[in-house]
Amino acid sequence: MNKFLSFAALTAGLMLSVAASAQEQATTASSNGSYRPIPNSDIMFRKTIWRAIDLREKQNKPMFAEQREISRVIIEAVKRGELQAYKNDSLTSTFSSKEVMSNMSYAEASAGLSDEERAAGFSEDTGDDWGTPAPRNRNGRSAAAPRQPAAPVANEYRYKDLYQMEMKEDMIFDKKRSRMYHDIKAITLLVPSTLSANTSGIEKVIGTFKYSDLVKVFRNNPDKAIWFNPQNDAQHKNLADAFELWLFNSYIVKVSNPNDSRLDEIYGGQQQGILASQQAAADLIEYEYNLWSF
Repeated sequence: MNKFLSFAALTAGLMLSVAASAQEQATTASSNGSYRPIPNSDIMFRKTIWRAIDLREKQNKPMFAEQREISRVIIEAVKRGELQAYKNDSLTSTFSSKEVMSNMSYAEASAGLSDEERAAGFSEDTGDDWGTPAPRNRNGRSAAAPRQPAAPVANEYRYKDLYQMEMKEDMIFDKKRSRMYHDIKAITLLVPSTLSANTSGIEKVIGTFKYSDLVKVFRNNPDKAIWFNPQNDAQHKNLADAFELWLFNSYIVKVSNPNDSRLDEIYGGQQQGILASQQAAADLIEYEYNLWSF
């Protein structure tokens, strides 16, 4: 009887331990955005990398097909309340859907007064020009009424305008499976700096999204979240599969470092940053190769 009780207690303890481990792993996955988290005990090497994705590139156009742009899929999911946006890739503070819409909008400047209107005496002073009598000059004659300038109009960027994304990932060598994995954490949608409507001249964050949340959105919307296969209409793929199979092109813009600096900041210019990006990619490939050589 005592042996039976001891065996039952041992079994219960093991079940609680496994449940606690599973709960810890699930909590970690939900907090860092990973879709297929790798246990820390299996990680021999890890390097956090940030990659830029330009959807105008030929290899990336299948993710940017007409009426099926990945930017459209993401923003419409936010509008429906299906997807949570975050302020940055630390994934700690959130944006509301209204804030996301504000981030992807720009104010259209008013045209102002023409030279003829200014010569006629109109001004851009504000006021009610319709219900009040026209102002009089010293001779008692009516003077030209001031014209109220038009208020700026807020417009949303077209989905085709939002072609810039940034992806955060961990490159992990799993010692149990003896291979390198791309563990995607988050994807950030940006307003490109080159748009004429973006008067700031710098990239603007619309929102950052957990990769695990994006996979759910892509799977739940298979008719919209499509990687378009230009060679065979019968072989279109889901965007989640496109990321898993790495069917896109990207370039490294930052590798984890003590100062949290981007490559162009470290090496003193955009051109030097591009060269450093190519070198960083080559170094990671060489590191993986050396793991098999010794």
